Amino acid sequence: MNETTTVGIGGAAESTDMVLNIGPQHPSTHGVLRLRLVLDGERISAAEPVVGYMHRGAEKLFEARDYRQIIVLANRHDWLSAFSSELGVVLGVERMLGMEVPERAVWLRTLLAELNRVLNHLMFLGSYPLELGGITPVFHAFREREELQNVMEEVSGGRMHYMFNRVGGLKEDIPAGWHSRARRAVAAVRSRMDVFDRLVLGNEIFRGRTRGVGVLPPQTVHAYGVSGPLARASGVDFDLRRDEPYLAYGELGDVLRVITREEGDCLARFEVLLGQAHNSLDLADACLDRLADLPPGPVNQRLPKVLKAPEGATYTWTENPLGLNGYYLVSRGEKTPYRLKLRSASYNNIQALTELLPGTLVADMVAILGSFFFVVGDIDK
Repeated sequence: MNETTTVGIGGAAESTDMVLNIGPQHPSTHGVLRLRLVLDGERISAAEPVVGYMHRGAEKLFEARDYRQIIVLANRHDWLSAFSSELGVVLGVERMLGMEVPERAVWLRTLLAELNRVLNHLMFLGSYPLELGGITPVFHAFREREELQNVMEEVSGGRMHYMFNRVGGLKEDIPAGWHSRARRAVAAVRSRMDVFDRLVLGNEIFRGRTRGVGVLPPQTVHAYGVSGPLARASGVDFDLRRDEPYLAYGELGDVLRVITREEGDCLARFEVLLGQAHNSLDLADACLDRLADLPPGPVNQRLPKVLKAPEGATYTWTENPLGLNGYYLVSRGEKTPYRLKLRSASYNNIQALTELLPGTLVADMVAILGSFFFVVGDIDK
């Protein structure tokens, strides 16, 4: 903590600015973020997010791994969205190869991506009230997460890093009886989601701490490349699943709803996240209905022993739970990528704090920071 005093005429102190470091925490934790704040009394006059404390060099490691091995690196930067993150990489490689994925794999990928989206959102729906002093919602959130986590673990074998996507489809088909167990889990979670509507959104203290706080204008959204629930809470109506459909989303237009708000404050961001979780459960049910009608068939393509992408470049992007993820793949015709640039959602989203925090009170900083719904590994890559 540093203090800077400006001395006026006659030696009298005119003002005192305090430089306050929020973080970093211990580097052996799962991720750290440092905020360098300049305070004028209790009001923030400048803010600088300092990132890179957990940089793993994943983009450089991509260049030394073949196209099967890079998936294990791609799903670790956002550990709450592992399935969606590995999905974007395999979609990029498949585009380079001109590969068609079996229909059954397309619908299974869509289903698992939406279940992963609900898992991601439930974490923030529970942890955000906790950061504002409400401990009860996080217990509900983890109970619902366990319902979905169990079916994700059964199908993939992993609880966090699923490693279930493969170039050309999925690792394997779903186990016997999994379809009905997944449907029961989705129904059980949906039946209890009103807890967040009543317990959190219906709480006057929560609304008092979040309404009108940390308003993110649409101009800042566009200037910093903010995406996902944060952008839609500020009235930016954009969702790749609807606007540039991939997987099976083009056939789910009657179920998919893009949740938006105009206020752009902390409350609006929470409402968008909750609305998206409700809709993802509906999308999961629609995928389960479609899978029930599909005949048995393959879920992957046979690949050569050494997989090489043809020379060229492609850019693939997906609507991940936290926002837009982009994958710029360059190939020289070898079995490893020449370059694989990752555009992670949290990295862009967190930069907007530079514009958003100045002028706000220190007491509101935690409410604003928590409503940005970021994963630190997704910033540092």
